[in-house]
Amino acid sequence: MSGFFSEKYKALVPYTPGEQPRDMKYIKLNTNESPFPPSEKAVRAASTAAKKLMLYSDPECTALKEALAARYGIDRDEVLPTNGSDEILNFAFMAFCDDKHPAAFADITYGFYKVFAKLNGIPYTEIPLKDDFTIDTGDYIGINKTVFIANPNAPTAIALNREQIEEIIRSNPENVVVVDEAYVDFGGESCVPLIHKYDNLLVTQTFSKSRSMAGARLGYGIGCRSLINDLNTIKYSTNPYNVNSMTMAAGIGMLEDEEYTASNCRAIQTNRDYISAELRGLGFILTDSKTNFVFAKHPKISGKELYLALRQRGILVRHFETERIAEYNRITIGTFEEMRILRDALADIIGGREEL
Repeated sequence: MSGFFSEKYKALVPYTPGEQPRDMKYIKLNTNESPFPPSEKAVRAASTAAKKLMLYSDPECTALKEALAARYGIDRDEVLPTNGSDEILNFAFMAFCDDKHPAAFADITYGFYKVFAKLNGIPYTEIPLKDDFTIDTGDYIGINKTVFIANPNAPTAIALNREQIEEIIRSNPENVVVVDEAYVDFGGESCVPLIHKYDNLLVTQTFSKSRSMAGARLGYGIGCRSLINDLNTIKYSTNPYNVNSMTMAAGIGMLEDEEYTASNCRAIQTNRDYISAELRGLGFILTDSKTNFVFAKHPKISGKELYLALRQRGILVRHFETERIAEYNRITIGTFEEMRILRDALADIIGGREEL
């Protein structure tokens, strides 16, 4: 740290992305990327857009907004595309949180919430999950704070139903409720249909997971016009050209190939069911996943030891040092062949452990 770094950020602990090692070829099951490439329509659209990179991208994201509006049956003024869903989440912290509107989120959830709160100097409350890692909706009823809920949650993979989320939204009319639906396409229930019923609801989604565009960095927020106008004030005060031309074009291409996305999601859910059954057969304990990953632990080997053993075999999974979840690993669902290799590696590791 230099002597010039602002005092207000010296205590900031940044978000830690999943590791991206280059020392060998790994089976990457640690960052919840799709195992499938983007649609050919997206690739062709991005390639065509590359020919005009001498020009600024459309700051209004007009064509992309229209495609998203058509996809969700909303008006284009009710959606805001951003540079990944992380940007729309940061915008929400900036726009809807302050000393009078502190933030609230689960103690075990997406790690960027705490970072965004600290980055923007916002007071926040971490609400403990129950012992089974589920959210107690009662903890959020009438809390009078800006609520951030990842649904389905990460890294626990557990989802609330729409009625449970709606109860939280309805009970906090003076505060915005942000529902982060990064993983909703793998078995969750979206709250987008509620945006015309509640003016305090912001739903965020991403192209990174189900739409195979993690490297393109494209997310979006959906809410009533007044909320989107607030967020646009933040956008145009920071980076008007926040989504580049190639990413916009690729996003439109993906939206024009929804059956491809749906087919990939079905394959991931099938592979998730397969590996979940295999893991349970090996003695693992898992949460009920509605995501493109599983959250698992084994009673005979620590989470850290299992993570390291898999890494030595060229398989990356995500391990967290947080005390409550240190015995678990988050494992991304890959192709069926990758799941088979994972299963064999785990059987070998657990078998060797039992022989000790």
